[in-house]
Amino acid sequence: MPVILITGAAAGLGEAFFNAFASDPSNEIFTLDRLPLPASRPPVNRVTHQALDVRSESDLATWYSNHLKDKPLDLVIHSAGIRGLVPDVERKHPDDVAACETMQVMDSATMMRTFEINALGTFNLLRTILPSLTLAARRNADRPPRVIVMTSRMGSIAANVAGSAYAYRASKAALNAIVKSFSIDVPDVAWILVHPGRVETKLVKCKEDGAISADASVEALMKLLPGFGKENSGKFYDRFGTEIPW
Repeated sequence: MPVILITGAAAGLGEAFFNAFASDPSNEIFTLDRLPLPASRPPVNRVTHQALDVRSESDLATWYSNHLKDKPLDLVIHSAGIRGLVPDVERKHPDDVAACETMQVMDSATMMRTFEINALGTFNLLRTILPSLTLAARRNADRPPRVIVMTSRMGSIAANVAGSAYAYRASKAALNAIVKSFSIDVPDVAWILVHPGRVETKLVKCKEDGAISADASVEALMKLLPGFGKENSGKFYDRFGTEIPW
């Protein structure tokens, strides 16, 4: 029975991934989100949910000890994160994402909170679950455990031709660097960064131009997942499998 962890499972990409994996009764699924799962979602056997903030090392340690300790972890889908818009500006301009992340309006509190969730939260989570990943690697050397991290093309320095989006770009670039280092330090696990596209989620208060649904993004990503292995570790892809420059 594969053991899967999905973060950000209460909405957006995490919810779409949850729905995709929960349809297979052979999967044992653990989910994390700062919010409870929606009450409208039908209960599914083999699913254990925990509401917590990935910034809290102590909460992560308690959750891990209670639920995953000594259990091999075969697959991680990490999609928890925030966009990093300045709250006061977003309240005034909910339909103008670009106006909420310019150099002129960006503030220290927004930058720090975005880093803490997108970058530090990712580091805390991955380091916490590492024993279960290495346990899975020892038990099945032919099929390494995989950690699939939802990042963004906006975290690519090479692809930045538009500027702005200071908190989001910088936090995703930091996240990319963190996952790349894990791929070097823990080579028995496949660590893969994926840009899911511009997806319509609750990260912003409006639908951005060109945004696709979370279900459409995950449908494409689910086709890629079976092919990901050690040869893809430490690399950065879009949802079609094309590698993105750092």
